[in-house]
Amino acid sequence: MRRSFFQWLMTQRNPVTSDEVENFANAAFYDTQFPKHTDDFDFVSRYLEENATYLHSMSIFDQAWSQYLISES
Repeated sequence: MRRSFFQWLMTQRNPVTSDEVENFANAAFYDTQFPKHTDDFDFVSRYLEENATYLHSMSIFDQAWSQYLISES
C-alpha cells in the first residue's frame, strides 16, 4: 500500500530552500485542512484549486504528483 500524497509531500520539506516542490511542502505542512489521507489525484487537485492560496501554480502540484508517483512505484 502506498503512502498518501500528503505523507510523501512531508518528506520533501526543507525550511531553507528555493525549490518549488519543497516550498509547496513547507506551506502544506501548515494547512490544517489539507487532505492528508488520500492518494486520489482529482481530490487533492480540486482541494488545492479551491483552497490553497499558498500554491502559486498548479504546475507545481503536477510536478510534485509526478515525483510522488515515481517514488511510490
